[in-house]
Amino acid sequence: MSAALSEALLHRLTWDDLDLVHLRKLVAMARDEDLAGLGLRKPPVTPGDHSTGCLTTTPRLADANVVAREELIACGLPLLSLILSTYGEGCRAQLHVREGARVRPGDTLATLTGDPRHLLSAERVILNFLQRLSGIATLTGRYVTALGEGRTRLLDTRKTTPGYRMLEKYAVACGGGWNHRLGLFDRVMLKDNHLALLGSGEDLAGAITAARRHAPKLPVEVEVDRLEQIPPGLAAGADVILLDNFSIADTQTAIDLIKGCALTEASGGITIESLPALAGLGLDFVSTGALVHQSTWVDIGLDWPA
Repeated sequence: MSAALSEALLHRLTWDDLDLVHLRKLVAMARDEDLAGLGLRKPPVTPGDHSTGCLTTTPRLADANVVAREELIACGLPLLSLILSTYGEGCRAQLHVREGARVRPGDTLATLTGDPRHLLSAERVILNFLQRLSGIATLTGRYVTALGEGRTRLLDTRKTTPGYRMLEKYAVACGGGWNHRLGLFDRVMLKDNHLALLGSGEDLAGAITAARRHAPKLPVEVEVDRLEQIPPGLAAGADVILLDNFSIADTQTAIDLIKGCALTEASGGITIESLPALAGLGLDFVSTGALVHQSTWVDIGLDWPA
């Protein structure tokens, strides 16, 4: 199997790959949840930030620092300018670290400047985005470290928050991982339920042939859960064979059976503890949804200089 195909199957989303129009919609939704009860059947009669609104202050400019409270990988900082622009004119963000940077507790990620009333209103939305995305990047970094620097690449999955997929996959990339298919549109991936739809769970070769006819320009990946499914998948020309919940011993047997005639991916039951054992087997990919659905928010705060 060519190295060119392996590289073609890999994505690592960058900020420039993301649609700013979509991101502005997500930011506006987050703002309107906070200020106007978006999502409620009966929104508040009097929307707005009444906590800040009750404070009588003279309009002025102030600075506030976005600070890491723990060791983490920073992600989501380019969102700051998008968020601030939805709360008022004249607010800006100065970034002090790059996306994907490892930072220590107490490090300043960015400085926000603007009317302090606008900054206070935007505070929770800012932190929600940064803590969530940096949490994904930070956990991904730990998995990447556990896997090591060999040939095997760590992939995410489509197990993402609806509407936030590309942002969450971008966070995986910031943490050093790679992106599996971005959606149903960029790869044929045949799983057991697809075979069941055909009426025969054994007609793997026929399903691959049908996929080639339907989408001749797309790579075809097939999921197998036992060794005897591998030969017909290879004979039909699968590009990638996904080994679903294979033991370490069976994974090694499968790799020896495939002999480089297809790319190999291990998935199902992958943990950070199991990665070192998988790393030395010669797999092309290891994929896990845990990078997103098992991640936790990291601690980031907004500090006002004394």
